[in-house]
Amino acid sequence: MYGVISMECYKDFAKIYDQLINCDIDYSDWAEFIMGICEEEGVEFSDYLDLACGTGNMAEQICGRFRESWLVDMSMDMLSEAESKLRARGAKAKFVCQDITELNLNKKFDLITCCLDSTNYILKESDLLKYFTAVKGHLKDGGIFVFDINSYYKLKEILGNNVYNYDDEDVTYIWENSFSNDIVHMYLTFFVKEGELYRRFDEEHSERAYTSEKIESLISKAGLQVIGLYDSYKPVTPDEETERIVYVLKAEGGKQNG
Repeated sequence: MYGVISMECYKDFAKIYDQLINCDIDYSDWAEFIMGICEEEGVEFSDYLDLACGTGNMAEQICGRFRESWLVDMSMDMLSEAESKLRARGAKAKFVCQDITELNLNKKFDLITCCLDSTNYILKESDLLKYFTAVKGHLKDGGIFVFDINSYYKLKEILGNNVYNYDDEDVTYIWENSFSNDIVHMYLTFFVKEGELYRRFDEEHSERAYTSEKIESLISKAGLQVIGLYDSYKPVTPDEETERIVYVLKAEGGKQNG
């Protein structure tokens, strides 16, 4: 299992996830960037897999363009939110509760995605290698894997040992971070309005800061190769102050499209 996320906490967090995340992330732009890469690489729009899908925001943008879509997350509550969202929009997908470091679907895909720094939640190098290896085993010849990470710079220098807060009419939270041994531990206290009162719940998240050299070494060990490297889902090369690094991978020795 990756990270230190309590599935019981996710029961509460799943309900307010979109409210907190969607104001900062333009999933439509991200999806269009990914679709553009798929077209450039000649990827077939047949089978799509979204890993650590959360509430299905990325899959919602992409799955309608594929014949068949699968969504995987280790939280049943997140999957439930994703299923409700996609069903309401008439999108067809299969939902699987599974740890992405133990991925085993007995199926291969043309496109696999894992977005919004979910890969950073894998805290052990050995588990990260298992994850990349499992992804390779689920890629069709010519298929691509797109994922992003919070950069080492962002986790150490920006999130680091800092405190943040958020407050609106319905949700208030305090977010305290501590960074040590390449891991940022995030302690969040939420107050969610229910009627005239606020209910409190707490969560702990941890993300590991990986250097580009370490990530690319493990990618290579898993039999994958980097075919694209971008800054925050834009056609820009990452630099030392990039906060979100996007990787596009193919299986080494696989069929080349185009």
